[in-house]
Amino acid sequence: MNADNMSPFLFVTDLDNTLVGDDSALLELNQQLAKHRERYHSKIVYATGRSLYLYRLLAEAKSLLPPDALITSVGTEMYFDQNQQQSDPEWSKILAQGWNREAIVKIANQFEHLQSQPKSEQNPFKISYYLAEAVANETITRLKAALMAQGYGIKLIYSAGQDLDLLPKNGDKGLAVQFLRQRWEIPPEQTIVCGDSGNDISMFEGLEKGLIVSNAKPELLQWYETNRDKNHHLAHSPCAGGILEGLKHFNFL
Repeated sequence: MNADNMSPFLFVTDLDNTLVGDDSALLELNQQLAKHRERYHSKIVYATGRSLYLYRLLAEAKSLLPPDALITSVGTEMYFDQNQQQSDPEWSKILAQGWNREAIVKIANQFEHLQSQPKSEQNPFKISYYLAEAVANETITRLKAALMAQGYGIKLIYSAGQDLDLLPKNGDKGLAVQFLRQRWEIPPEQTIVCGDSGNDISMFEGLEKGLIVSNAKPELLQWYETNRDKNHHLAHSPCAGGILEGLKHFNFL
């Protein structure tokens, strides 16, 4: 085992179709991550588009390792306690800057192609809609212009050909990772982020190591082709098997 393998690292991963999707590979990955965390105090973080409620269902169904931090709802909630009772107040304060949920919803609701997602997928810093791929580009362009005209420079994240999330300008998975790195004083070269879809792109825009699973969705693969970098690795394997491949590629395991 070389020096890199014996250093603590920050492991951040999306869940659906990234960490989860291949049960046998997930079992092996969990064993290796648990061992590394116990020996070298590495940190395990889940960064998911799921709400806290849907995360809990998945965590129980797939026996996920308890994380050191949990980022839910595309970066708009962050939990450090194992019971996930309260989103971190410091993170919430950062998200609140320049955000007016009621006014933003009023503007978005004028667009006929936007269909509001269930209540469980909404939170104080996330407004989520279903949007058909055929009309996505035009609708997003017009919505962004309407929001800007009212002074709202917020983030619009479209993923999986159906999900449109409206987030604060300071809110996404990538900025949440930066927040954690600073809190824990972990350098980017000792951090790896893993994902499969459009709402993971923000995690790959920093200096951290980035692992894209082979089953990634078209929007992330297209981004990878346009932004190839030595810090990015496109795995040959899907889901947890691809993550194992990436951890070895970057000498974390």
